[in-house]
Amino acid sequence: MIVGSVCLSHSPLKDRTRPSSKKEARFNASLDEAGKFVAEQQPDLTVIFYPDHINGFFYGLLPPFCIGIEGTSIGDYGTAAGKLDIPETRAADLARFVLNAGVDAAISHNMQVDHGAVQPLEWLSTDHALHQVIPIFVNCAAPPLPTFERARALGRAVGAWARQAPERILVIGSGGLSHDPPMAELASATPQIRERLISGAPLDHASRFARQARAATEGNAMAIGQSRLRPANADWDRQLLDAFLAGNLSSLDDCSQQSISEAGGRGGHEARTWVAALSALGAGYSATEVFYEVIDEWITGMGILTATCA
Repeated sequence: MIVGSVCLSHSPLKDRTRPSSKKEARFNASLDEAGKFVAEQQPDLTVIFYPDHINGFFYGLLPPFCIGIEGTSIGDYGTAAGKLDIPETRAADLARFVLNAGVDAAISHNMQVDHGAVQPLEWLSTDHALHQVIPIFVNCAAPPLPTFERARALGRAVGAWARQAPERILVIGSGGLSHDPPMAELASATPQIRERLISGAPLDHASRFARQARAATEGNAMAIGQSRLRPANADWDRQLLDAFLAGNLSSLDDCSQQSISEAGGRGGHEARTWVAALSALGAGYSATEVFYEVIDEWITGMGILTATCA
């Protein structure tokens, strides 16, 4: 059974580039509230829809969706590294169910999971540890991206499986809202970076350190209005949050990829994870906004919703 859902922004810059103490305290208090919501639901199993930041999925073989049967946290940006506690039999059963429902999701017995999934799991485990997890990758960063309709179809299929499952299941959507992360793009990459985007060659320590340092530099620059990145868009986020609160999960269906990137930044495409998670709850779900503010130091419109089935 589904016991509830949390949709939330993540940011690898939390605890690296610091906003005002009052703003940080408001966000942390809201995280605590979301953590208490999770604890009240007492989930046995967590299904998390998450975006990869070209850390685990590459152009050498790039599915729109992938269900982790076995997987490892890569430990980027200070998240805990190591093998994830994925119940393999249950994850395989979910994958078969989703395929039978007409959604062509890949599977992985070696999923490399980055902060997009692990950070929210850690954040929400303050009062009830979210150990057992089935990670579901949604491609939000490497075009061509799946449509929002297909993200809803994925969510509906996962929700149908979860409702008849014996476990108490929490569904998480991790991503967005508006932000423009400093990620390489295939179309404009140098030959060396292009090769990595295709082959997925692992970053050595120096390269990963430099990548994470660049992100922190952009956060500090954003806070003083000197970043080269597109700033978070509170108006766009507000429209999106209002649609999700009202149960309207098709508000971005007619938007082109370019228009979403222009309004919500390249990271705005991560709204697909929220759409999938809320679709899993079915029609008539009830959602509550726990937090929303633009936090420039984290280069993101940071939002948190909790939701329950009708």
